[in-house]
Amino acid sequence: MTRIAIISPRFEVSFWGQEYALAIVGKRAITPVAALPLLAALTPQEYVVTLIDENVESINYDALADMDIIGVTGMSVQRFRMKHILCELKKRGCFTVVGGAWVTVQEDYFEDLADVIFVGEAEESWPAFLHDWQAGRWKRRYEQSTRSDMTRVPTPRFDLLKMQDYFYAGIQISRGCPFLCEFCDIIVTFGRLPRLKTSAQVLAELDSLRVQRVKQVFIVDDNLIGNKAAIKVVLRDIVKYQEEYAYPFRFFTEATLDLAEDDELMGLMTDANIEGLFIGIETPNEDSLRETKKHHNVRPAAGSLLDRVHIIQRAGIEVTCGMIVGFDHDDATIFRAQQEFLSEAYIPHAMIGLLYATPKTPLYDRLNKEGRLDPSDITEFGTNVIPQNLSRRQLLDGYISTMQSVYDVNAYFYRLEALYLRGYLGQGQLGGVKYLKRHPWLRVKYEVMNAAVAVVLMYRLIKSVKEKDLRREYCQRLWRALKVETLPSFVSGYIVNCIIHYHYYKLVQGLSSGQFISTM
Repeated sequence: MTRIAIISPRFEVSFWGQEYALAIVGKRAITPVAALPLLAALTPQEYVVTLIDENVESINYDALADMDIIGVTGMSVQRFRMKHILCELKKRGCFTVVGGAWVTVQEDYFEDLADVIFVGEAEESWPAFLHDWQAGRWKRRYEQSTRSDMTRVPTPRFDLLKMQDYFYAGIQISRGCPFLCEFCDIIVTFGRLPRLKTSAQVLAELDSLRVQRVKQVFIVDDNLIGNKAAIKVVLRDIVKYQEEYAYPFRFFTEATLDLAEDDELMGLMTDANIEGLFIGIETPNEDSLRETKKHHNVRPAAGSLLDRVHIIQRAGIEVTCGMIVGFDHDDATIFRAQQEFLSEAYIPHAMIGLLYATPKTPLYDRLNKEGRLDPSDITEFGTNVIPQNLSRRQLLDGYISTMQSVYDVNAYFYRLEALYLRGYLGQGQLGGVKYLKRHPWLRVKYEVMNAAVAVVLMYRLIKSVKEKDLRREYCQRLWRALKVETLPSFVSGYIVNCIIHYHYYKLVQGLSSGQFISTM
């Protein structure tokens, strides 16, 4: 019987990873990589599949030496670790295959370390390879001739993962985005035509997660609302499912800012219990938005960036965002502008990064023609882009200064308190909250559970934070929150935001010392 192991390498410390926060809340990773359980589901039953997420367990290379096929999948930020793992496997004479976002855009990156590479989606190419493997005539490179039909994607094998180790489970409803952002590799990998699963598929995945008592789910779509008419159908069915099973799930997802222009869609998202949303805002500099072809963020008739963020927040959905510095239209004023925008937008959680040109993207092609790319894979400046109106040192120093300012404890809690204590977040509009109000005994049970969670989390936070001034700050901030609201569910959520700040605090410390720059 053929034995297959599929590995997702560990991530470096990052905004998304929440590594320092996870240690406090008792989890090992933020969410499983979607490729692992999906590839397992695409594998015929006659194979024995082992999934290894290095973010939750270490790799036993001696045990892997007995595998027939070892797959490694990963994104750009995992490429260094992917190469290290492949080198170790090569020493042991293992047969290795590589797929994922990075090898899709940089096919020659791993050279002869991989026996087979997979470019793009793998719903058809992975089973085709396994068929060829059995016949003893596999190819060096596999790439599908057409995009995957999402209505035929099987339910991922969540049962092969240690789901209790993750903060979120992950599901994917759609692939593809209709927009043309110059720096983005999503349209390279998935195309511009959004493709969706059926409601039946999505609900089957929720059934699978409910069996494992998962409560929090990250809908990992790069743009959930790429096809608004189609996603509304799915969301209506998710709302019915949530009602039928007493709202077992809390959701977080990703979408574009034009959500603010569709009241019906925002209502369906809150009814489905989508609590938070990641939006690629990128920059308050409208010239830079036009430069990078993010025209859907520059729509004066729909309101300013701030206006639309506040519309989504008032609808009851917390906005997390991505911000970028280093566009051609950015000069030394951009760093202060980013800080002011986040303060005025009341966005506590912002993933701020340096502009990076990923191979095969329009940005990469343009900068390559202009001779403005650093060919080094590891750079002291954290990006391969040579900026136009800033020196590379100015860009890096400005970025670090921005991170320090945005995640200064007073700046962070100013934004957080605006949402939760000063009423800028439209609370009470989520479907789960409304359901509990209609079922008072369930609400009592829910609040009792959250009271216990709040006590445990606060104890862990105080025990984990060694900095005396920071511990005192968290206690004072929680006391201020308690003067506004004492519901245990609110208190536990507020403590989680304190814990997340500690992650940012540690992340900024690492950036300031240069610890994470080369891995960005």
